[in-house]
Amino acid sequence: MEPVYRGLGRCACCFWLAVAFDLVGLAVLLVGVFASVFFYDLLIYAGSIVIFLSLVWWVFWYSGNIEVPPAELEDDVGLLKKGKGGIGGAVRRFSSRIRSSVRRNGNTRGHRSTGRPTEQVVVTMGTIPTRESAPSETGSGVEMPHTSTETSPT
Repeated sequence: MEPVYRGLGRCACCFWLAVAFDLVGLAVLLVGVFASVFFYDLLIYAGSIVIFLSLVWWVFWYSGNIEVPPAELEDDVGLLKKGKGGIGGAVRRFSSRIRSSVRRNGNTRGHRSTGRPTEQVVVTMGTIPTRESAPSETGSGVEMPHTSTETSPT
């Protein structure tokens, strides 16, 4: 028999952390609003951020208290009933066949292996040296201007 959770539920620690973050964030925010200090804007932002971070604890508390009956968890956690047929059973059988054939062949990509080792291709990269004021390749003898950004000495 499962234990009965009352009050705060299963995640009381997350609940109290969320409440603490809310209270600290609110206190810092209100000090920033009403106290006359020169760093009031820092306090306002810090309080707002702490209140925002309390949402993480609220989500943890809420999601930790969601109760799902075991009948609805059958497909999610592998507690499948063996007598299921229909299209779901056909898809499940098909996927298990594919999975077993992939495991049998030892190929993870789904393609049949050719049995020969793959060759490694070596690619060499280099730079092309620049030519200062080289004539154009068409042979007209017209020099192309240098196009890099330069600063004038003046």
